[in-house]
Amino acid sequence: MPPGLTAIGSNSLKTCQLLINSSTRFKNTLTFNRFTTSAAVRMTSRPRVLVTRSDLPPSALQILSEKCELDIAPNDYPIERDQLLKKVVGIDALYCMITEKVDGEVLDAAGPQLKVISTMSVGYDHLDINEIKKRNIAVGNTPGVLTAATAELTVALTLATSRRIVEAHQEIANGGWAKCGWSPLWMCGSGLVGSNIGIVGLGRIGLAVAKRLKPFDISKILYTGKNAKVEGSDIGAEFVSFDQLLRQSDIIIVTCSLNEETRNLFDSAAFAAMKSNAILINTGRGGIVDQEALATALKTGQIAAAGLDVMTPEPLPVDHELTKLKNCVLLPHIGSATIQTRTTMATMAARNIISALEGTVMPARVC
Repeated sequence: MPPGLTAIGSNSLKTCQLLINSSTRFKNTLTFNRFTTSAAVRMTSRPRVLVTRSDLPPSALQILSEKCELDIAPNDYPIERDQLLKKVVGIDALYCMITEKVDGEVLDAAGPQLKVISTMSVGYDHLDINEIKKRNIAVGNTPGVLTAATAELTVALTLATSRRIVEAHQEIANGGWAKCGWSPLWMCGSGLVGSNIGIVGLGRIGLAVAKRLKPFDISKILYTGKNAKVEGSDIGAEFVSFDQLLRQSDIIIVTCSLNEETRNLFDSAAFAAMKSNAILINTGRGGIVDQEALATALKTGQIAAAGLDVMTPEPLPVDHELTKLKNCVLLPHIGSATIQTRTTMATMAARNIISALEGTVMPARVC
């Protein structure tokens, strides 16, 4: 075989293999071999997958790389919109995060060969599902695996907010403790014992939060949603209307998904209906809370405090009004941030893609 030329194909492509004994024969068959080489590449090429950032758990990339050609965006931060539009061209699958808005523009840029989109998240409000359905593209997400981690974080945020833990820590650094020493009411917050807990959205995460809060000797658990749930009755929770939940709850915990019904659910009217000592905790989606109305409610004492793990936009600007309020605890969307959970999410998202490309049942399919 002439130098620099490698055999192509396998047993099924023997007729396309190069059996060249002389430069004359090579010259005469060059045009033919260019054609058959191109055909062989098309026949043996692997699906192309765009991964929108590089800092994924290695196990997820390994799953994908075994069967696909990967185009991994070389960044450990959200991919820029213009880069996303360039890189999606011609791909067969998209592995994305909640930071990527996948709409008609992205789908048009990708092309009709796009078969599956897998998001490393439970929520998928960043995906234009209606537009995706029109194009018969499969969508996968990662539900279930982050329930425990998010419930743990929700309880931690509830305690941090109600007991003013972040504010107390700051008092050490800014010298407030040194000036005060000790005072009967200094840094006092509200405890969970005897409190009414209201949960908006008693799904997997909401239910897990409720179960974790019961040992704190709370008074009762209220919840609201579309319908009463057997799981709620099983833990002694009471199904109430949204208005009842606002009026009766000492701590309101938001764990529902974002949709047109829940967008800005907590607006100025909702805060006006809440107790003045009430605390709002949101680990659902930022768009559920009108943040301008929340800031006003916190500054005027309409409610006591708030703890948010989700905001609009994300990341929240460092000079946002909420960052300046002592009675507002902010976390950078870390609800599922345990090593075990994020690894499981990443591998599930990868398996969604492989299954869709192979025509088998996806571990978690949205549509």
